[in-house]
Amino acid sequence: MAATMLCAVLAACGREPSVTVYASADESVARPVFERFERETGIRVDAKFDTEATKTTGLANLLRAERDRPRADVFWSNEQAANVALAGERVTAPPAGSAEATTAIARWPAAWKAADGTWAALAGRARVIVYSPERVKDPPQTWTALIAPRWKGRIAMADPRFGTTRGHFGAMKAYWDANALPGYFEAFAEGLAENAPALLTSGNAGVVDAVARGEADIGLTDTDDVLAAQARGLKVAMAFPRHARDASTAGGGTFVIPNTVAMVAGCPHPDEAERFIAWFLADATERQLAEMPAKHAPLVGAPREGDLVVDDPLVVDPAVASAVADAAVEAFLQSVRDAAGSR
Repeated sequence: MAATMLCAVLAACGREPSVTVYASADESVARPVFERFERETGIRVDAKFDTEATKTTGLANLLRAERDRPRADVFWSNEQAANVALAGERVTAPPAGSAEATTAIARWPAAWKAADGTWAALAGRARVIVYSPERVKDPPQTWTALIAPRWKGRIAMADPRFGTTRGHFGAMKAYWDANALPGYFEAFAEGLAENAPALLTSGNAGVVDAVARGEADIGLTDTDDVLAAQARGLKVAMAFPRHARDASTAGGGTFVIPNTVAMVAGCPHPDEAERFIAWFLADATERQLAEMPAKHAPLVGAPREGDLVVDDPLVVDPAVASAVADAAVEAFLQSVRDAAGSR
């Protein structure tokens, strides 16, 4: 009824209700969610997606460029670091005009939202190592195991300046700075660079394909890309490495990458933006994402049989991880340059 009344009012004003969503989630994931929103609310979604190679980073930088005259209403990021950074820069803002949106954020678990409600998170993928089960019988069980000499020339990874690789490096540095010692990440970066990983511009999906083709034996990627490859019949498997070397250390396990949603500050359609956010932050959205072939793990709702479950997720402050991501990426790239120069 409310959606029908809203549509009637807007039609009388001469415009169809719409919301512009910049989405770094894969189009195959986001489109069904947008279609359900359109069916249930009568509000059209104008979506803009990013490329695989520059996932999240490209759209985040576009939002920064447009901050004086925003074109987007909502940013749906398929990871956390970008929305944390944009909130700190005030490119995004907490909903303020809609009781429905503010109530939705108020009831959201504190672990999965910004303290001021600027962004909220749900349903995540996991950061994993993809490997060829035919060529690798004992995949790494910790991330630091990647520096072992036996992996030299056998690793593929996405360009760390973009997407979840960048966010993961920030989380690694934040966790190890707090739980190991300063310089631990930099030592890891140096060791990884010494093993001459192939840095691919084709993103995490390209990493999985490289392993499947035999161009690498292991790779750094995300669960959804491995699941997609397996659905296509490719012979790849995945391991869930820990960040803490001691298996008994709680909170030192797998890095989970949640979807996050935020309203763009000064957006052209604030009412529709808040309606989208209120609608998005619901059990139905997380359930829809969990049941897709990409199998995003439920983070707020209870998992069901067949869901992706991360038993021991990495516990790290997302604000710290976002703040140190650039330094982590540069430390690794400098190590790559140094290693190449010494060969």
